[in-house]
Amino acid sequence: MIIPCIDLQDGKAVQLVRGRKRALAVDDVLGLLDRFRGYPILHVIDLDAAMRKGSNGQWIKELCCRAKCEVRVGGGIRTVTRAVKILSWGAEKVIVGSAAFRNGGIDRGFLSVLRRRVGRKNIIVALDTEKGRIVVRGWRERLKLRPEDVIPDLEPFCAGFLSTFVDNEGSMKGTDLLWFRTLRRSTTLPITAAGGIRSMAEVRSLEKIGMDAAVGMAIYTGKLAANRTGMRGMKRG
Repeated sequence: MIIPCIDLQDGKAVQLVRGRKRALAVDDVLGLLDRFRGYPILHVIDLDAAMRKGSNGQWIKELCCRAKCEVRVGGGIRTVTRAVKILSWGAEKVIVGSAAFRNGGIDRGFLSVLRRRVGRKNIIVALDTEKGRIVVRGWRERLKLRPEDVIPDLEPFCAGFLSTFVDNEGSMKGTDLLWFRTLRRSTTLPITAAGGIRSMAEVRSLEKIGMDAAVGMAIYTGKLAANRTGMRGMKRG
């Protein structure tokens, strides 16, 4: 299954290459709900909050309220209070990345409190990975941890995982299916794959190993059609 992504930065829906260079931007954020109509799940990520450069909370609230599908929200969710607020807006699940780790290891204290307050079924842990290691703080800090090593310890705190292959994120070079197959063997919980996915062949390969595909750049550029009308209102840079 394809899960479209709306990554928010400066009030726009953007696509970044490896989390750094902006490749395109969409001004009509709410209009994307029409473009993605028919998809059962939508990912909304606040890049400004993830990078500690602001917040797109108002857009997230609007998207959660207006979407006719399950919305999962991530980016800069560092406190239980923030997670509770986002869920109150109508998000089905919160995606927690950097906050799940502290001092180079798993922050079991935070995750335990989060699980108690919002419920395990409402939590997804993001395992964004570059060069085989988990990256946090807007993908600027690389930990020594490998996702396949920490997944068993994270399972009690979440309903599943979002794993981005950052090496190819936004590059349209394709993703690393072998790496995802290895990751799949680490857990029986759901895993959503992301990072460089550009073709239906890759989507189908991921489906065969039991993974959904979170897709951004390939949809926005028309490589994978969002719907029959395509993507309008998009500009480069």
